[in-house]
Amino acid sequence: MASCPVDLPQSATPPTEAQNFIPPAPLPTPTVTIEFCDRCRWLHRATWVSTELLLTFPPPAIKGVSLLPLNSEDTGGRFRVWLHTTDPSGEAKATLVWDRKTEGGFPELKVLKQRLRDHIDPTKSLGHSDKPTMS
Repeated sequence: MASCPVDLPQSATPPTEAQNFIPPAPLPTPTVTIEFCDRCRWLHRATWVSTELLLTFPPPAIKGVSLLPLNSEDTGGRFRVWLHTTDPSGEAKATLVWDRKTEGGFPELKVLKQRLRDHIDPTKSLGHSDKPTMS
């Protein structure tokens, strides 16, 4: 078995013991959470949206994207995008950016990116995504 080239301090218990595990610190804001119905098989859509958001808003604009699969009767058909921020006083705030049921469908990435941008950094240019849609 190959060993790690980094010298780790020896402890009284093996490093694979659960008592040695240190959980990661909570992510600083802003972050995005995508809630989706797992029964509807929307995992691929949620991961695609999360990838697009991270490519458009790389850290530190967005510190992370969480996917939250839901699997109950009351969450059937759900696809919501939340933006989590912290106000200057340190109070956490969650803003619903998109809800599939109230909006009548899935978000166009252009629209979703514009909405997030308007909350995160209104001065940020989205390039071609800023051009108006032709009707």
